[in-house]
Amino acid sequence: MTQSVPNSAGAIRIFSTAPQSREVDRTLYLSNLVQIAQWSEQAGFEGILIYTDNSLVDPWLVTQIIIQNTSRLCPLVAVQPVYMHPYTVAKMVASLGHFYGRRIYLNMLAGGFKNDLAALNDTTPHDKRYARLVEYTTIIEELLRGPSPVTYHGEFYTVNKLCMTPPLDPKLFPGVIVSGSSEAGMAAASALGAIAVKYPQATEQEGACPKGVDSGIRVGIIARALTEEAWSIAHARFPGDRRGQLTHQLAMKTSDSQWHKQLSQLAETSKSNGSPYWLWPFENYNTFCPYLVGSYEQVAIELSKYIAQGFRTFILDIPPSAEELQHTNLAFAQAQKIVSK
Repeated sequence: MTQSVPNSAGAIRIFSTAPQSREVDRTLYLSNLVQIAQWSEQAGFEGILIYTDNSLVDPWLVTQIIIQNTSRLCPLVAVQPVYMHPYTVAKMVASLGHFYGRRIYLNMLAGGFKNDLAALNDTTPHDKRYARLVEYTTIIEELLRGPSPVTYHGEFYTVNKLCMTPPLDPKLFPGVIVSGSSEAGMAAASALGAIAVKYPQATEQEGACPKGVDSGIRVGIIARALTEEAWSIAHARFPGDRRGQLTHQLAMKTSDSQWHKQLSQLAETSKSNGSPYWLWPFENYNTFCPYLVGSYEQVAIELSKYIAQGFRTFILDIPPSAEELQHTNLAFAQAQKIVSK
């Protein structure tokens, strides 16, 4: 079992991802959500990412369901500033801490689907959204630190002598994650002291993490004892999908996300090169992250290179089974052995 220990020297944090409500039958979604959360906890993961966008159920309600059905798994809640005031986010974190004594991670989003933002009349330019995100997150953190009233006068937000009740136990202070795929995102993560998470390039193209910035990557994993078995499972799970390819192309036209453009460019350069690094699911709009596919040893070698480059947080894709997480843990265990040599 891979045990993730935050903030320890050389330790790594592993998060899985919760299913998206639009992709699961309504009558099955709750049971599927609980099952995946419990698999993730049994695998020893730190937490589980919960998506948000205009087409999904509310991530805070999903968070509460996960907390009620696990004993220590930390929800990583996607937070979009357009959806709620920073006070409301702080109130949610403090209230969940008060009820359940569970730590929350916050995945702070500067962007989203362009059409979603347009529907909400958010016309803020890309880099300005990161400046807004820094103000937004700063207010949340100051409220949760307490106990003094918070006064803040920024370009986007102003609060005057605002207090948070109930207070949050300092041991439950949330971890914060920000996208580090663009210069603006990396600057925001650095300013906030947040974990900068990106969609990685293949290890031979990926550089070392910036000094002084806690960094992570978003990546899927399919690992088995034999390379052929891993690739057979990968192709069966993610077959070609012309409709998905067209959706991907449309998303490219309507997105200003740097990571989306970067992955699309990488997809053209990573085909048929024999590497475990695989972008086919992304190209078919099956998922939003690259995959590592191969034997335990092959995947472990790639993971160990990312770890050696300074990445300590790994956010995995939605797991199809508990068994899949066991295979993933075997690859991570081998990777950590390689790094420790």
